[in-house]
Amino acid sequence: MSEQLEGEIDTVMIEQRLFPPTEQFSQQARIKSLAEYQTLYDEARRDPTKFWETQAREHLHWFTPFSETLQWEAPFVKWFVGGKTNASYNCLDAHIAAGRGDRTAIIWEGEPGDERKLTYRQLHSEVCRFANVLKSLGVQTGDVVSIYMPMTPELAIAMLACARLGAVHSVIFAGFSAEAIADRNHDAGAKIQLTSDGLYRRGKVLSLKETVDQALAKSPSVKKCIVLRRVGNDVSMQPGRDFWWHELMEQASDDCPAVPLDSETPLFILYTSGSTGKPKGIRHTTAGYNLYARRTFEWVFDHREDDIYWCTADCGWITGHSYVVYGPMTAGATVLMYEGAPNFPAEDRFWDLIEKYRVTILYTAPTAIRAFIKWGDHHVDKHDLSSLRLLGSVGEGINPEAWMWYHTKIGGGRCPIVDTWWQTETGGIMMSPLPGAIATKPGSCTKPLPGVSPRIVDDNGHDVKRGRGGMLCIDYPWPGMLRGIWGDDQRYRDQYWTKVPGMYLTGDNARQDSDDYYWIMGRIDDVINVSGHRLSTIEVESALVSHPAVAEAAVVGKPDEIKGQAITAFVTLRVEGEVEELRQALKMHVRKEIGALAQPDDIRFTSALPKTRSGKIMRRLLRDIAAGKEQVGDTTTLEDYTVLARLRDDED
Repeated sequence: MSEQLEGEIDTVMIEQRLFPPTEQFSQQARIKSLAEYQTLYDEARRDPTKFWETQAREHLHWFTPFSETLQWEAPFVKWFVGGKTNASYNCLDAHIAAGRGDRTAIIWEGEPGDERKLTYRQLHSEVCRFANVLKSLGVQTGDVVSIYMPMTPELAIAMLACARLGAVHSVIFAGFSAEAIADRNHDAGAKIQLTSDGLYRRGKVLSLKETVDQALAKSPSVKKCIVLRRVGNDVSMQPGRDFWWHELMEQASDDCPAVPLDSETPLFILYTSGSTGKPKGIRHTTAGYNLYARRTFEWVFDHREDDIYWCTADCGWITGHSYVVYGPMTAGATVLMYEGAPNFPAEDRFWDLIEKYRVTILYTAPTAIRAFIKWGDHHVDKHDLSSLRLLGSVGEGINPEAWMWYHTKIGGGRCPIVDTWWQTETGGIMMSPLPGAIATKPGSCTKPLPGVSPRIVDDNGHDVKRGRGGMLCIDYPWPGMLRGIWGDDQRYRDQYWTKVPGMYLTGDNARQDSDDYYWIMGRIDDVINVSGHRLSTIEVESALVSHPAVAEAAVVGKPDEIKGQAITAFVTLRVEGEVEELRQALKMHVRKEIGALAQPDDIRFTSALPKTRSGKIMRRLLRDIAAGKEQVGDTTTLEDYTVLARLRDDED
């Protein structure tokens, strides 16, 4: 074996299946061939500043044209300096001016089955009305508006109304605790709270206003609260502070011109939970983010005029910001929004919606795909999914077997899968197949998008050899990138720019194969050092999930006196079986698939894995459990606290 540099990661997974786009798909695509992609990528690589200047002038509306494309003093960046634009204008007014006002913007279905459709003209009217409501309560450019609402059209309306005025929205997933809301409100200095009486979840009514009332008792900066009537439950309304959405809207004019905003005006804060310490408020600004969300949406999803596009993410996450609201709507797309759970009233709700609305593009998460596999193919078989032409994956790496199921069962073997890699911090997709141009490999995000410049480096910042794993960095700014952590420039420097000077540290490990395809190998923390070999957890997980008995797996390291670290796997099953037999069978399966080095020392079976509310497995908590620690750190984003108790019971 060749000498391994410090920080390089061994790869044990070989995936050689290749799925080129069909000739029919490529002929109709925006980017039709690998050569066309390469030409565009090389153009951006040669002169990224010129590339983005051209994109910005062509694809955004400017009240005042920008005078300078880029100012870069690492780690701080400004794009399109001197220009004035408005994201709400780009999402709404631009389409009306171009004669597309009667195009459907949002198709919405609530969990109980209620439906609404809004054209771009109708959405514009609602957004202007609500912007005037905010103004009537004293909201001005630069004020922070906290949003804690269900996935209804009003959530998108609120975001676009804030953008129209230059108010900074902070959307908090409607499921977080009162403490989490208060922490975010306090950090942001939020002035107004938006919420609803409640929401529907798996047939039950959850009271949001009650949670908000508890949060506002600890949010001294918040002076007013606007409440949407969604479910009709009784809520307490504090006179002078609380107002009903519908009553304020009845009095509001729908005439509200978009405010011309400097290109670097903050558009939103989105909080992500750090592994330790308080949540980080990721700050994104107007022009660069808006442009990047639009162009990546058009490139990756190959958007066409007649598409019905469904991104299943909640707007409480960055995916909902970029690929439910700002990207698709700036591109003039028709977006499906769904309020509820994927398994209510039954496990076929997603397939029912796709058949009902003739969805053409589906963008969902690997954790959902694995749940669908566990629930069974018979739920899919009841429905006609022939309208689908493109599938997408987002949120974490997708293991090859889940990719294959998605490809064959949902896509019928005919739909390309765009497996996208990006982050809250990047603002938009950074790596993905372009579906008409790039052949896909199950589990690989393939190639960087035009204008994205990745590097894979070891602990000393040196490029690793092809085929080896290392830290994924970006060595040149892009328009969608975060502009900092709200109120904490030093934390921004320390977290993203200090370890590898001059480069943005993504926090993920990756490798590049012999075809120049990129493979994400998990978070930098998710590397196990077994007898001097650094192994990626995602590869061991993929091997486990390729066994027909396994629905989902998470792999972590625990301290071992001899090996340094031993591999512990937490596994949920698709089928029942004799526990010890299954445990041995899975160990042998991993040994056969990727080698003895990667064979788990311990396999624990559990009915569920601890996940964040966006569906990501909380491996940090599993590491603590594997090591026998009682304290499991920050659990504010954990969806189901009983999972931890069950995992501890499974130890005994």
